[in-house]
Amino acid sequence: MNGTIIWMPVLDLLHCYSNVCSDPMAKRKEENFFSPENAKRPRQEELDDFDKDGDEDECTVSFTNGTSTLTAAEVGIIESIQLKNFMCHSMLGPFKFGSNVNFVVGNNGSGKSAVLTALIVGLGGKAVATNRGSSLKGFVKDGQNSADISITLRNRGDDAYRANVYGNSIVVQQHISMDGSRSYKLKSETGTVVSTRKEELIAILDHFNIQVDNPVSVLTQEMSKQFLQSKNEGDKYKFFMKATQLEQMKEDYSYIMETKERTKEQINQGEERLTELKRQCLEKEERFQSIAGLSTMKTNLEYLKHEMAWAVVNEIEKQLNAIRDNIKIGEDRAARLDRKMEEQQVRLNEAEKKYKDIQDKLEKISQETDARAPECMALKTDVTAKKRVYNEAEVLYNRSLNEYRALMKDDEQLCKRIEELKKSTDQSLEPERLERQKKISWLKERVKALQDQESSINQEIEQFQQAIEKDKEERIRIKREELDVKHTLSYNQRQLKELKDSKTDRLKRFGPHVPALLEAIDDAYRRGHFTCKPVGPLGACIHLRDPELALAIESCLKGLLQAYCCHNHADERVLQALMERFYSRGTSRPQIIVSEFRNEMYDVRHRAAYHPEFPTVLTALEIDNAVVANSLIDMRSIETVLLIKNNSVARAVMQSQKPPKNCREAFTADGDQVFAGRYYSSENTRPKFLSKDVDSEISDLENEVENKKAQIVNLQQHLSALEKDIKHNEEFLRRRQIHYRELKVKITESISEIRELENIEEHQSVDIATLEDEAQENKIKMKMVEKNMEQQKENMEHLKSLKIEAENKYDSIKQKISQLSDLADPLKDELNLADSEVDNQKRGKRHYEEKQKEHLDTLNKKKRELNMKEKELEEKMSQARQICPERIEVKKSASILDKEINRLRQKIQAEHASHGDREEIMRQYQEARETYLDLDNKVRTLKRFIKLLEEIMTHRYKTYQQFRRCLTLRCKLYFDNLLSQRAYCGKMNFDHKNETLSISVQPGEGNRAAFNDMRALSGGERSFSTVCFILSLWSIAESPFRCLDEFDVYMDMVNRRIAMDMILKMADSQRFRQFILLTPQSMSSLPSSKLIRILRMSDPERGQTTLPFRPVGQEEEEDRS
Repeated sequence: MNGTIIWMPVLDLLHCYSNVCSDPMAKRKEENFFSPENAKRPRQEELDDFDKDGDEDECTVSFTNGTSTLTAAEVGIIESIQLKNFMCHSMLGPFKFGSNVNFVVGNNGSGKSAVLTALIVGLGGKAVATNRGSSLKGFVKDGQNSADISITLRNRGDDAYRANVYGNSIVVQQHISMDGSRSYKLKSETGTVVSTRKEELIAILDHFNIQVDNPVSVLTQEMSKQFLQSKNEGDKYKFFMKATQLEQMKEDYSYIMETKERTKEQINQGEERLTELKRQCLEKEERFQSIAGLSTMKTNLEYLKHEMAWAVVNEIEKQLNAIRDNIKIGEDRAARLDRKMEEQQVRLNEAEKKYKDIQDKLEKISQETDARAPECMALKTDVTAKKRVYNEAEVLYNRSLNEYRALMKDDEQLCKRIEELKKSTDQSLEPERLERQKKISWLKERVKALQDQESSINQEIEQFQQAIEKDKEERIRIKREELDVKHTLSYNQRQLKELKDSKTDRLKRFGPHVPALLEAIDDAYRRGHFTCKPVGPLGACIHLRDPELALAIESCLKGLLQAYCCHNHADERVLQALMERFYSRGTSRPQIIVSEFRNEMYDVRHRAAYHPEFPTVLTALEIDNAVVANSLIDMRSIETVLLIKNNSVARAVMQSQKPPKNCREAFTADGDQVFAGRYYSSENTRPKFLSKDVDSEISDLENEVENKKAQIVNLQQHLSALEKDIKHNEEFLRRRQIHYRELKVKITESISEIRELENIEEHQSVDIATLEDEAQENKIKMKMVEKNMEQQKENMEHLKSLKIEAENKYDSIKQKISQLSDLADPLKDELNLADSEVDNQKRGKRHYEEKQKEHLDTLNKKKRELNMKEKELEEKMSQARQICPERIEVKKSASILDKEINRLRQKIQAEHASHGDREEIMRQYQEARETYLDLDNKVRTLKRFIKLLEEIMTHRYKTYQQFRRCLTLRCKLYFDNLLSQRAYCGKMNFDHKNETLSISVQPGEGNRAAFNDMRALSGGERSFSTVCFILSLWSIAESPFRCLDEFDVYMDMVNRRIAMDMILKMADSQRFRQFILLTPQSMSSLPSSKLIRILRMSDPERGQTTLPFRPVGQEEEEDRS
């Protein structure tokens, strides 16, 4: 690095400093400050005198009244313009302009604005400055390949630009191509091309002080609307700053300050370079002084070699100790892994045992249920049979009881009759006997009819009892069925409500509190309460590839669809706290799975089930989040579960043959679960969470709800009918039983009456002995009937106990079957959880086995490395003893010693190479020292210059502020003076801090009325005030020519006349300037003067290629002169 690079920003500072110190009213281009062609600057000496005098607090303003005697302008004015294929004109011009006032008049479309636009573009202005287009190619006439502009500038007198080269005129020709590029030709008065460089054009414009982008030089209609007619006071201030070039000066100051800061950065770099040069100088000096210490360096080198030999041994020993420590740590870790594997095996055995126990329980329940079904049917049949036998025994017992009672009555009557016969001696009762015999016959016939009727009623009673029992059993069944239907209806209604809510928010399918819970999770995550944002519910994070498998997947995943995943246990605790807000105690909450979040899904290809026709749960789902996929793999092993739509095909795949590899189970489209030896039907008929066609689900559920309601109504009607039948049959049974008992009484009474009549005999003909024999036989018969009755009663009691026992057995077996059914459902869930636990423990075991294998490989590698290092240590110790027999203590590392040895060797080699050339070493040292001192001196000089520049810039900025005050004061005075010509008064308020300019004007008598904002004036008054503002700026700004486009378009005749007089008066007082005014007015009322030239432009006619103009007589005379 060379220290001279620091001086480059200083040139920029000098350029900018010259710009600020030069004429503030002249636009300077930094790249032309030192060009030889631009050696002359107008009025530079006056400004230098102003700076030297230091009289910066006073500003002198003067007005010229009357006709000026100044001569016409000699440099910088426009002599002529010619256009070809420019805008919409094939040919315009050449237009020859006068040296003072020029009016370009014509109707709209005649080419006035084209002339003004060509003036801006032709003298290097940008397309956007014309407000007529954004690109130069837009100025080329349609259908043409290029456009040409030719402008002739006057170049006479002492201030002419390179008069010996260009002569009295400079012709600027510009060629614009269709692609937007342009080229220049700068010709002399004779037509000779002097230059084609844009820099030469810039130098000419700078010399003549021409600024086409300055609104004081060229004021277009758009510029007037933007600044003068704008209601924004900031726009007027910008117009003033741009017109007076104060804005350019302000930008120059800013650029100088930025360049000064860059120079300071370069100084800082120079100081860094100084540090480097100082180091180099010290090295050269050290080298110079090291020639004498060559032998000492060699001795030191030998000692460093001895140290290096034993330092290598030390480092290898340290490495050996580190390896031994790592091996010891690795062996401890291997032992821990062995213990963990044993613990994992224990847990796996426990999980498998638990799974087998649950499976055995389910098998036992299933077998027991199947075994009890025939027994239940047999017991039911047995109960019915025993009821019938018991009823028959009860009938026989009642018959025997009635017979016994009749015999007892007969015995009483016989005893009474015998007593009567013994007392009676009357034998004249034959008519009574005949009457008794006749009545006995009638009673016997009546008894027979009553017994037939008794038998018929007894059969009816049995039929009514059987009908009532059957109806009661049917009633119990119907009530149980009604309860089941009501439960199903309640479940369907809840599901229907959830589905309707999910139409507006799909998350509500997973629970009514889920949207609020997710918002709480988002809020907690934004507050930083979670390490990683929990994921869930899992069902909302998965999508089905085949909608027909929705029920199958729901049956497989079950509660996992509502589960959430957390990165660690701390996040789980936070989520549990959030759930407490939405789930009350005692109610079920979603499951929380804790597993470290990973960005990639597990690679399960080696353990996933495969079938060419049927997908697994994993392949049937679209899962974008790897955390969700990994959680389902961990918790449910979805990669091992097949989905087979058809039930019979599922049985065939899983049970009729060996299941596919790695396949544990399968699910059908109906939600049934199929194992290799078991089959469980699903209780659900439709999916709850994963169905996509919500409207169809809602419609089906609504139909099902209506069906269930209708079914409940039918069941209730059936129950009501059963109740009526039971009540009706019981009433009939009661009546038949009463009738039966009445018949029994009638039969008994009739039999007793028969026996009484048979026992009545006349005393004379009755054999008392016969009656006594008959009484004795009756008693014997009574004993036999009583004994038979006792046997029947015992038999009836025995049959009753058998009936009750059979009923108890039947109720017991029914209850057990119901209990077995209730026990099977939770055992299925436990079996699934146990199965998942077995898979988890197997994966855990595989994980520890893989880690153990990986760790053992690393440990063996470390042991091999230890053996190699021990051999290396022996070799290095042998080499070290050869170099230095006695071991020495070394504190430095081998790398540091190696660097010192290499550096010392380089020094020794360098000394050997330079030995005997002492003068060369001396010369290099002197050069390095001189370079350092020279750069140090330059940096110091630059620092002093920067300090001086800061002082100068502070002083110059104050001067800039004073100059700005002078310009604003002059502008105000000129503005007041011009307004007073119409008896107007006004004021201009400059706010340089906020960069605003407010203008207030009051027509009429000055101080008697309040000042109004220009917005309150009429159109003509506002236009007149605007002209006064422009003329004020003309009076304080320098430019060889002024161009004004349609200045009088918004004025009435009076204001136009006054404004015209003011412009002509100023033009007359400034004959050294040129004025080009564009207007649609005819200007026929202008006075005749050789200083005024009017260019009248005709409307273009069809086929016309050149727009002519008709100069008045004064113009022709001036042209001839």
